[in-house]
Amino acid sequence: MDPDEYVDAVRRDAAALLSAARAADPAATIAACPEWAPIDLVWHIGEVHRFWCTVVAERLAEPPADWPPERPGTDAEVIAFAEESASLLPAALAAADPADAVWTWSSQQDVAFVRRRMAQETAVHRVDAERAAGSDHRIDADLAADGIDEFLTFFLPYAAKGAPPLGGSVHLHCTDAAGDVGGEWTVRPGPDAALVVSRDHIKADTALRGPAHDLLMVLWRRNGLDAVEVLGDADLAAHFVARTNND
Repeated sequence: MDPDEYVDAVRRDAAALLSAARAADPAATIAACPEWAPIDLVWHIGEVHRFWCTVVAERLAEPPADWPPERPGTDAEVIAFAEESASLLPAALAAADPADAVWTWSSQQDVAFVRRRMAQETAVHRVDAERAAGSDHRIDADLAADGIDEFLTFFLPYAAKGAPPLGGSVHLHCTDAAGDVGGEWTVRPGPDAALVVSRDHIKADTALRGPAHDLLMVLWRRNGLDAVEVLGDADLAAHFVARTNND
């Protein structure tokens, strides 16, 4: 995706997320985070947006000091904080060169990483908010495919730490997107229980196949495995999904 598309996605999905959260029943539960009500999701996204806005705007080489901020005492103040954060973050991202060096928790230490991460974080949490409000929002196919690629690149290695061996190869195939990332990936067991990810079309021991949105929702535990087509070793597919968010 073009770097500016990420900024546009943050701006669009942040506004829609906050609108959905305001429309939801205040007593509703965010299904993916059962300990949260809609206002807790609003605080979370506002805090995350403000954190990365600070990192980018100040070109920080380490996390911001004196973090996190104290949560405001009223829901109205929480919403106002999140709305301001949703305005400040896209502006900071747009004003920075994607190649500018900044601190991140990943091996990619630049603004480009933050643009992509914030687009994906906001898109997935928009789904959470829309569902709480009774809507069924679906992430654009190319953005969702990019999210799968980001998940496999940056999150899967953390999930693999301490998890049982994968025990076979897993192929993921988007049926509706290609974009820059190609829309197909294979995950294979590597040395020392590591996982090796490649973008290719091969026959694997099991395959997860479906629209990019549905595949991404399975990886982020928003949908069950039954949301996509499973070919080959069903037990291996279930094991793969179960270990993607290993704690």
